[in-house]
Amino acid sequence: MVDRREFAQTSIPAPGIQAVDWEERVDFNRLRDYRLARTREALANSDLGAILVFESNNIRYMTSTHIGTWAYNKLERWALLTRNGHPWIWDFGSAAKNHRLYSPWLRSEQSRGGNVGLFGAIAPNSGLPKEAAAEIASILREEGVADMPLGVDMIELSVLGELQDQGIKVVDGQQTMLEAREIKSRDEIILLNQAAAMVDGVYQLIYENLKPGVRESDIVALATSKLYSMGSEQVEAINSIAGERCSPHPHVFSDRYIRPGDQAYFDIIHAFNGYRTCYYRTFAVGRATQAHRDAYKKARELIDVAIDMVRPGINTADIAKLWPKAEDFGFSSEMEAFGLQFGHGIGLGLHERPVISRLNSLTTPVEIKEGMVFALETYWPASDGHSAARIEEELVVTASGCEIMTLFPAEELVITNPY
Repeated sequence: MVDRREFAQTSIPAPGIQAVDWEERVDFNRLRDYRLARTREALANSDLGAILVFESNNIRYMTSTHIGTWAYNKLERWALLTRNGHPWIWDFGSAAKNHRLYSPWLRSEQSRGGNVGLFGAIAPNSGLPKEAAAEIASILREEGVADMPLGVDMIELSVLGELQDQGIKVVDGQQTMLEAREIKSRDEIILLNQAAAMVDGVYQLIYENLKPGVRESDIVALATSKLYSMGSEQVEAINSIAGERCSPHPHVFSDRYIRPGDQAYFDIIHAFNGYRTCYYRTFAVGRATQAHRDAYKKARELIDVAIDMVRPGINTADIAKLWPKAEDFGFSSEMEAFGLQFGHGIGLGLHERPVISRLNSLTTPVEIKEGMVFALETYWPASDGHSAARIEEELVVTASGCEIMTLFPAEELVITNPY
């Protein structure tokens, strides 16, 4: 096991949020080229003729376009890549013209406006789904892949029906996109590490402000403001959980007041240039009971044995079987305990490959590969019946093991504003 007397450090750059001329940081042209090449490779390794994507992170990975988090998962933008062509993007109104002006890596004639009905708010009898399907089918024919399956990540039923009416065989394309996204480039790893560095700073703020009289929601507000001031693109969620709400984990913050002696844990989920964090830390407020310390020690042991196992060539079952069964920490099934002793890939999406848990990994293991980036998170309920500890570390798989990117102290239970 790793000697936790030494605190986590990393050699991965976290160089700042702006580009400069005096040192190499993120090379965004290299990043765009890498992501498109990975998509092409995954497509070539499949039996698909093309991939059609509506999910925002897949669109961004394939086309390097983004029009704000308000557009996430509304299925109102889409992109297409065939085996023989270049990316096509259909965008929300004027965004298409904007991309023709400011996104020169796209072919101008292949950045178009599109609309399939705003989740049915414009009824399908408007003809919009039919027009979109006909346009897509025409491109598939022109690029010579209309007789091959079309992989789709997610889709509205009206558009699916119209594509099928065009004679297109529609199949699952999400697995192909996840295959493309599972190995991160140097630039992706730097962006992920920069995002984690921003959360390091947020946890310092939480450490200084976590005291009786503030609410769980006040901590959410402080953390959200801090992240945006540091350059975050999106604060997706902040779990802020304290006291009797810790066990079982509710997965949502409330307006509960922090009290002396609470155990409290937090998860910071945000994105920097699209790349996300999932980063738990646990504190005791003012003082800690033995039950708090024991729960934390157990959660730390569970995460440490998992981290020690990580290296290329093992599989997700090797990690998952190190963790306790659901019944061992108070749950009736692995389904109900899912997400507590847990690992998940992280990148443009919060949950990418690999996913590690006793629910799925023991029967369908996935190989761990160099260049994967994932989070490991553990949980243990305290013997007092209502407190609990939660720890999460993000790591990148190296040639010989892994390197941790989440650096706020977590070797032992941290006490805030001690009495």
